[in-house]
Amino acid sequence: MSAIKHRRDAPKHLKVGVLVVSDSRASAALGGRDEDISGKLIEQRARKAGHETTRVIVPDDADEIRGAVENFATNQKIDVVITTGGTGVTKRDVTIETLQPLFEKELPGFGEVLRRVGYKQVGTAALLTRTTAGIIGRKPIFCLPGAPNAVEIAMGFILPELGHIVKHVRE
Repeated sequence: MSAIKHRRDAPKHLKVGVLVVSDSRASAALGGRDEDISGKLIEQRARKAGHETTRVIVPDDADEIRGAVENFATNQKIDVVITTGGTGVTKRDVTIETLQPLFEKELPGFGEVLRRVGYKQVGTAALLTRTTAGIIGRKPIFCLPGAPNAVEIAMGFILPELGHIVKHVRE
C-alpha cells in the first residue's frame, strides 16, 4: 500500500490521553498556583487538529506515571497518549525509565528529530532531554519534555503523522 493511500485511510479524529508529569503541577491541581502550560498546549493543538483530549496530572512518581499510562493504554476510548514532563536529567525525572520498559516497540527517531529541531532553536540545551516514543498496548505513547517550546515543536511534527502512526500500530 502506498504511503499516500495509507495516510488517506488513516483515522482523522482520535482520542488523545494527555499525561502531565510534574510535582508542582500535581500540587497546583490540588489548589496550588503553578499553571500547566504544556498540558494545555497539547490539548489545544490536538483539538485544533480535530481530536478529542483527556488530561491527567500526576507527580514525578514512577508508580503514578505507570498507573496513569496503563489506564490510558487499556482504555478503549483512548487512541494515543502524549506525556509532558519528567524527561530531563534531574533525580525526579523518571518518566523515561518508567515507561521505556513497557514499550513493546520504541520509536527512537522521534527523540532524535525533536532534539535535532530543538538544537536549532535552543542550542546544546536540547541535549538535556531524553524524550522518546513507543508503543504500549497497540497505542503510540509520546514522551515530551515539560518545556512549552519543546511541546510546541513536538506537536508540530506529531500531529501531521498521528493518524498514520495509529493506523500502522493497529495493523
